Amino acid sequence: MTEHQNINSSASSSASGSIAAPTAAPEATRPWWREPVMWWVVGGPSLVVVASFITLGLALRYPDPVLQEQASAKAMQPAKEARNHAATGGK
Repeated sequence: MTEHQNINSSASSSASGSIAAPTAAPEATRPWWREPVMWWVVGGPSLVVVASFITLGLALRYPDPVLQEQASAKAMQPAKEARNHAATGGK
């Protein structure tokens, strides 16, 4: 075999893939609901929305009672009037 034929045969063997570099397999993608970061991003605001509805339900079920007129300090009179005004809807 001549020198020219040896070069061609070694080039053809590497081109055929017998000495090819290993290739990385494509990374398998996971569904969106299996990503932990997604639950932090979506779960936090969702928890706040649920808590606000629970708070609204408690506020509607157990409203603050209107304070009766009793002998109270003159300093508490404006706060008491504002609280009663808000509790009765401005009546």
